[in-house]
Amino acid sequence: MHSKSPNGVSNMDVKTWLALAAVAMAQPALAAPKTVAKDARLWAAAEAARPDQLKLLEQVVNIDSGTGDVEGGRKVADVLVPRLEALGFQVERIPAEAPDLADNLVATLKGTGKGRILMIGHLDTVFGPGTAAQRPFKIVGDHAMGPGVSDEKGGVVEGVYALKILHDLGFKDFKQIVFLIESSEERGSPGTRGLIDKLLKDADVELNLEPGDPPDAATVWRKGSNVIVVDVAGKAAHAGVAPHEGRNAADELMHQLDSIKPFPKFGDGMTLNLTLLNAGSRYNIIPDTAQATLNLRVRDKGQVDAVMSALEASAKAPSIEGTTVTVHRDTSYPPLPNNAATDALADRAAAIYAGLGRTLGRGGNGGASESALANEAGVAALDGLGPVGGGFHSDLEYLDLTTLTPRLYLLAKLIQDVAVNPPPPAN
Repeated sequence: MHSKSPNGVSNMDVKTWLALAAVAMAQPALAAPKTVAKDARLWAAAEAARPDQLKLLEQVVNIDSGTGDVEGGRKVADVLVPRLEALGFQVERIPAEAPDLADNLVATLKGTGKGRILMIGHLDTVFGPGTAAQRPFKIVGDHAMGPGVSDEKGGVVEGVYALKILHDLGFKDFKQIVFLIESSEERGSPGTRGLIDKLLKDADVELNLEPGDPPDAATVWRKGSNVIVVDVAGKAAHAGVAPHEGRNAADELMHQLDSIKPFPKFGDGMTLNLTLLNAGSRYNIIPDTAQATLNLRVRDKGQVDAVMSALEASAKAPSIEGTTVTVHRDTSYPPLPNNAATDALADRAAAIYAGLGRTLGRGGNGGASESALANEAGVAALDGLGPVGGGFHSDLEYLDLTTLTPRLYLLAKLIQDVAVNPPPPAN
């Protein structure tokens, strides 16, 4: 039994404690999480911008600009172009690379530094003509609402005001800033692919203005998006008089769709979902054609092969004699995998946010974006830099107004950071 010291701790305990304390003192202290001190001038500018930022957001949300709405896209561009030109940007309206799409905007500004920054946003939404009139921009509590308010007009407006703040503060320590506002992202950017590839060749970093995820996260991974179309050709016949003479394409399509049942429909991994289904022309005719459209989201490009193998094997063995099945796949976007270059940018962004006393989360989702193209081109990319939002592609879409000013500050400060210290190539 050990004798006790006056403070009630055994002598051996004291010796042990002293030894452990000496070891601890010899060890280097754990580094505190990095924090970039709050820039008072920049924060004041972000706060002062809020009323005008909201006015511009209301103006563009109240203009319908669904993908393929050429006139609506032009109207949004007409609002944005003069604002960018007033900041010294040279703005080009570049025709889309596919028919029936609005022009893309490319705004370019040269500076005196070394960082080459590409910001990407999109003005197209998933909503048809008349939606803005049915449910125009409004503010409900801490939420701004309206078609495309977060996806992605909130991000585009944030980009304009970040550039305005930097202009007003006289910041020129960059080689160039290019702001691409494209018009067909919601369909996989068919009108912009060549342009994006070209712009990435002259960029050190891509900052994407897609909305942040709740409660307040940047996007460090995204699934790739693929469209798969299964077509069945059969033979028409009178459904009452001679159905036996027909070859029912719809029935065969149902058989073909059995091959997708093993694949998951939900979750953070690969998902495969039926999104469109068509068959027949009249209620009294055996359908001679049928078509199913599938949406495949993958974390890894290799996952596509398993799905296509299953569909193609089924297509070779139709259950109804006399029907033929074909399978076709189009890639909208590759996946943005977890990668060191994106993580390094997220570290920078988190340090900036910490200066505001805020925590920047990190996450990912099944929504594809241009950042995956940047990563494949070897350009460091960070996504989800717009204001936080939710309810995308629905009448519940909202923008979280509590993040409006912090996210504006974050983007402007991050532009300064990567302009002065551009990241190395991603791969």
